[in-house]
Amino acid sequence: MNLVTALVAITALLAVTVAAGAFIRWSQSRPQRHIAHEVVEPQRLGADALGEVATLLQFSTELCARCPGVHRTLSDIADSHAGVRHLDVDLTHRPDIAKHFHILQTPTTLVLDRDGVIQTRFGGTPSREVLELELNRLIAEGADV
Repeated sequence: MNLVTALVAITALLAVTVAAGAFIRWSQSRPQRHIAHEVVEPQRLGADALGEVATLLQFSTELCARCPGVHRTLSDIADSHAGVRHLDVDLTHRPDIAKHFHILQTPTTLVLDRDGVIQTRFGGTPSREVLELELNRLIAEGADV
């Protein structure tokens, strides 16, 4: 194999790798709604109860650099909506919870309805606007019931 062919092959491989990484990062930060609807028990997470309207469940670790910023955003959103609670679960010493919920990155945020059913999942840092939209959708659905 000559030098030009090797450089073209390396460049093509690098381009495919960068494109795949960008796609994965983009898809993880988008809300996922097609998930198995499981009822989350607050006691398993070390909490006394869930929110009356909805719960913003954040999974973090001690070494996560983005987790404190997401924590502030979720707390602020929960404080601005009546009946919405923010729970932050540190997975550093709880690998059982990480395995159960298939957490592959932190932060990961789950939006739960009033019954604890997982409605939406965000991998990475979710945008405030998308979180507000998801929460308003849940609140509107709860008002229709």
